[in-house]
Amino acid sequence: MSNKDLFSLSNETAAVIGGTGVLGSAIAEALASFGAHVAIIGRNQERGMERVANIKAAGGNATFQSADALDMNSLRQAHDSIANQCGTVTVLVNAAGGNNPEATLTPGSNFCELPLDAWRQVFDLNLVGGILLPCQVFGQAMLDEGRGSIINIASMSGMTPLSRVVAYSAAKAAVINLTRFLAREWASQTVRVNAISPGFFPAEQNRALLFNQDGSYSERGNQIIGHTPMARFGEPQELAGIVVWLAAQQASSFVTGQNIAVDGGFSSMTI
Repeated sequence: MSNKDLFSLSNETAAVIGGTGVLGSAIAEALASFGAHVAIIGRNQERGMERVANIKAAGGNATFQSADALDMNSLRQAHDSIANQCGTVTVLVNAAGGNNPEATLTPGSNFCELPLDAWRQVFDLNLVGGILLPCQVFGQAMLDEGRGSIINIASMSGMTPLSRVVAYSAAKAAVINLTRFLAREWASQTVRVNAISPGFFPAEQNRALLFNQDGSYSERGNQIIGHTPMARFGEPQELAGIVVWLAAQQASSFVTGQNIAVDGGFSSMTI
C-alpha cells in the first residue's frame, strides 16, 4: 500500500457540523483535499456556500446542508439529504460549539451567582448539539453500515479547567468523556470515535480575549504564550493532518477512544 492510499478518503462522505466556522472550514478543506466528498452542515447558508465554493475552486467536492445541531429532526433531514446526494456518511466531524459570556467568570465575580440558564446553554451547545444528537443520528447510520469514524472537537480546557470559562471547560470535559464511552460501545461494530483537543487557535469568539486592539497580545494572551513551549498560537490548517489521519480507515484503523491534543505543547507544562 502506498502512502497516498494510506490516507486516501476518495471513498468517504464526510459531514462536518460547524463547518462554517474557522476551525471547521479548515477541517472541511483538509478532508476534501484528500478525496472525501464533504458535506458542510451549519445554520449560516451564506458562509456555508462560501466554504463550498472555496473547496470546489481547489478541485474538491463539497455541498452545504442547513441544519440546527440542537434539533433532532433538523439533523435527520440533513443526514437523509446528504445520504441521497452523496452516499452514506462514513466520517463525522463534530466541530460545533462555543461559549456564553454570561457563563464566564470575570475577575471578582462570584461562582455561586453564575446563571443556571447560561450554564445550560453552554452544555447544550457543546455537549447536546455538539456531540450527543449528531452522534445519535449519524452514528446509527454508521452502525448500520458497519464502519465509520467520528471525530469530536473538544478543547484544551476540557483537559485542564481554565480560569473564567468554567461552564465551557466542564462541557468540553464531558465531550471527552462521552467520546470514550461511545468508542467503547461501538468498537465491536467498527465505528471509531476519537476527540481532538485544540490548544489556542485565534478565532472570532476568542480574538478579543487574546489580542489588544493594536494587535499586541493581551494580558491573557501573554500568559498563554508563556505557557506554550512553541511560543505561539495555532493556525487552523495545523489541524488538517490529525483530522485526515483519524478519518482515514487504513491509517488509523486501530485508533479509538483517544483524545489528542494539538496545542504547541501547552498541556506538557506543569508550572
